[in-house]
Amino acid sequence: MSAPEIRTASAPAPGRGLRETLGPLLLAAFALALLADLGSLLAGAETGHRIAKPLLMPLLAAYTAVRGGPRLLIAALLLGWAGDVLLLSDAEAAFLAGMGSFAVGHLCYLTLFGRCRTPRPLAPGYAVALATVVVLLWPDLPAGLRIPVAGYALLLTAMAWRASGFGALAGAGGALFLVSDLLIATEVAQWPQPPVPDFWVMFLYGMGQLGLTAGILARTRLPA
Repeated sequence: MSAPEIRTASAPAPGRGLRETLGPLLLAAFALALLADLGSLLAGAETGHRIAKPLLMPLLAAYTAVRGGPRLLIAALLLGWAGDVLLLSDAEAAFLAGMGSFAVGHLCYLTLFGRCRTPRPLAPGYAVALATVVVLLWPDLPAGLRIPVAGYALLLTAMAWRASGFGALAGAGGALFLVSDLLIATEVAQWPQPPVPDFWVMFLYGMGQLGLTAGILARTRLPA
């Protein structure tokens, strides 16, 4: 009589259980932090905003790390976190440093996108939008911020355009990020603002970074 056949389940890949358990928790924590930040802005609770805003990008970066995402994406998100913290200050030096941190983050995104193909019709649209915004904002920006803002706008627009090569989700995320920073630029230029402008800035920014993250993770080959 032959020995009975015993079937054993294959062992899960190392780290897979951690990704399946911790990943959704970190994503839910990001969503809660964003809701807390937006609620604080609507309620005029400055303390809540100062607590919630710095939590956003570290949570999204941790989610990316748990999912095994690209290091350049993690770096871009953490550079966004540094920019978020710096922009909590009203000082011009902090504004410039924050803009510089975001600019390096955009370089990380651009490097990550590499030579991915982007839809050709989007290029002239983004180029016209960039030129129009810079020309219109230029006279109303403080003299010391004109060149830095124009250079940053070029990097941001390039990032948003190149993001479209990673699919509709990443492309939408880049576009939302672009509109969020455009609102900040119009505030610096002292243009008329929508009601509770900081709410719209953070909503568009949070959803933009989430769209970029989700789109990149969806197109990146991750371990099973």
